This record gives sequence, C-alpha cells and structure tokens, in this order.
Amino acid sequence: MKLRDRVAIVTGGSAGIGRATAELLAREGAKVCLAARRVERGEAVAQAIREAGGEAFFVPTDVSDPAQVENMVRQTVQRWGRLDILFANAGINGMLAPLEDLTPEEWDQTLNVNLKGTFLSVKYSIAPLRASGGGSIIITSSINGTRVFSNPGYTAYSCSKAGQVAFTKMAALELARYKIRVNVICPGGVTTSIGENTARRNLERIRIPVHFPEGAQPLAHRPARPEQVAKLVLFLASEEADHITGAVIFIDGAESLLQG
Repeated sequence: MKLRDRVAIVTGGSAGIGRATAELLAREGAKVCLAARRVERGEAVAQAIREAGGEAFFVPTDVSDPAQVENMVRQTVQRWGRLDILFANAGINGMLAPLEDLTPEEWDQTLNVNLKGTFLSVKYSIAPLRASGGGSIIITSSINGTRVFSNPGYTAYSCSKAGQVAFTKMAALELARYKIRVNVICPGGVTTSIGENTARRNLERIRIPVHFPEGAQPLAHRPARPEQVAKLVLFLASEEADHITGAVIFIDGAESLLQG
C-alpha cells in the first residue's frame, strides 16, 4: 500500500494507460478521481475500482476546457480534502496529414488537448498540492517528437509531445520550492484504444520508405502493455521517487533507439 491515504487525479482515465494506472494506484491505497470525456467508460472504470475494494469516482472532463479542468480538481478536493498526485495523461493523436493539408482547426485540436490540457491540469492542481505539503505530477508524453521523427503526418502530435517535455522541465524547477515533483514519461508503442481518435489523410504523399530490422521493439518484440507503463507511474508517484523531478523517462523497450 505505497499510496495509502493519498489522493490522485488521473486524466484520460477511461481506457488504456489511464485506466491501468487508476486501477493500480487504487490497489496501492490511493483515492482516485478519474477524468475523461467518455462518460460510460469512465463510470465503468470507477465502478470496477470500487467493486475491487478501492475508492474512486468519475468526473466527465474535456482537459482543453479550463472550466471543466478546474471543476475536476475542485470536486476531488471537496470529496477527499486534499490532492497528492496528478497523472496528466489525457491525449489524442488527432489528424495525421501532410502539413499543407492539415487545417488550422485540426492543429489547434491536437495542441489544445495534449499541450494546453497538460498546462490546465497542472495549473489548477498546484494550489491543492501545495496545501498538502507537496506531491507528484506525472505527464504522459511520447517517443514521437522527443526521439522519433520518422512517422509521417505526426507533426502536430509530435510538437505537442515535445512541448510537454519542455513544460515538465520548467514546471519542475518552478514548483520544487513547494516540494512538488514533476516528471514526464515517454512511452513507445502501447496496446491502447488511442486509435479511436486518430484520423488520417493523404499520408502516402509524404511517406518515406524505410526498412527497419525485424522486430520494432527489441526488448520484447511487442508493444508495451498499459500495466507496464502504470508501474512506472506508480513509482514516480510514490515516496520511492522522492528525489526525482524534471526527469524524462522513456519506456519503450528500446523502440526509439532503433527507429529514431
């Protein structure tokens, strides 16, 4: 029970990495607020955690909307009186397209969810984290835009993910005085449902034929499982990582070292 009596917010908590992390944090004793746009799935995850003996509730949240993010944090503190952990995990792939075909609206959607959503989630969590005497913020970035630049059409997504890494380093230094740690994880391929919010257009026009050695993930020869990423988040959220802040941690089975 590494997180007994701790309170956590998990954005993007209705599926994939967010769901696996929410379930693991709850098993380790944390009280968990799940936030996501998909109400039915989010409620189902919260119910599953409660049925397993944990404490959780769901708040429908679009992380690109300041009022909704502020409400998410407010409801969490009103319910449990504190906040100790923020896992800013919500994100989308958005539209994958050549730059000349990508509309300004499509660019804005990806940046608003991935980068602005991270800013808003952190911004509104600072005051309750300070009131709790400090805490841990973990942000989900990606190998795309940080080590890998070979995926056609991912420009908006990659820029948002690179921005999250810069944001993490700035926030880690600024918030250290409050004993708030800020770290960012960069997963590679993970078996999730993020493809549901991915659209593609005219990618064949910009694809560069590249042939990698057999096995895209050298360590395990398969994408990561969400539960493997969740274990990294648990470590960063726990006291075992109490001197780690501003770190960029890759969890990709050496995929980005091969394909970068």
